[in-house]
Formats: sequence, C-alpha cells, structure tokens
Amino acid sequence: MFGSEILPIVLAAVSAVTVSGAAIEKKQSCAKTCGTVCYAQADITDAVSQGYEYYGDNETVGSNDYPHQYNNYEGFDFPDSGPWYEFPILSSNEAYTGGSPGADRVVFNAEGKFQDAITHTGASGNNFVDCT
Repeated sequence: MFGSEILPIVLAAVSAVTVSGAAIEKKQSCAKTCGTVCYAQADITDAVSQGYEYYGDNETVGSNDYPHQYNNYEGFDFPDSGPWYEFPILSSNEAYTGGSPGADRVVFNAEGKFQDAITHTGASGNNFVDCT
C-alpha cells in the first residue's frame, strides 16, 4: 500500500519525537553530555551568558564565588587563550543564582566566549573531566 519512498520519511519523523502517554514532545539534541546529563546548546548559551554577566558586573554568586577563574590544572585544550572562568550549569535547566552548584560547569574566557563544558562526574577528587 505504501511506496518505498514513504517509509523512510515516516521513520525519520517518528525518531524525532518521544511518545509518553498521549503527549508527544520533541527531543532536544545534546550539544554536550556531562555524565548522563544532556545539555542543549540553548542551555549552554544561557549558562555562559549568566556567568559572563556576573563577570562583567564584577559580581559573584554562591559560596564558591562563581564565576571564578579556572586554572585548567587538568590541561584541557580550549579554543581560546585564558584567563578562563567557570560557572555552574544546572541539570534543572535553571540559571545558577546560588546554592549547590552541582557537578557541571561551563568555561568561558574574558571575552565571554564558550570554551567547553566540564564535570566532576567521573573525575577523581576535585578534578574535572571533559563533557562529551
């Protein structure tokens, strides 16, 4: 009944949604995955913007004074030169305004350019590993 051209189109459309009960919601693609947490590009951009705004206003938030300089003891290969700053990115997709920072961070430079996402998840001690 269906031509061979229609089947791939139907399968492609189904792979872009998740069906839960009667509701259908579009899946977001992961720009970075920290441990098991998927972050969309919009989440990363929002976290960098929030952190850079605090940086630009010479303000910090939380008991660890975010954003603060990130010294890159782990030796990550960032696209731009430092100094670099780390700021929490939350799995709740909310902007960090204090309290527990969780395990995940965005790193940006003094011009506010995103460098990478890093996490304590899977790292030893207080070190970081790269989000994939």
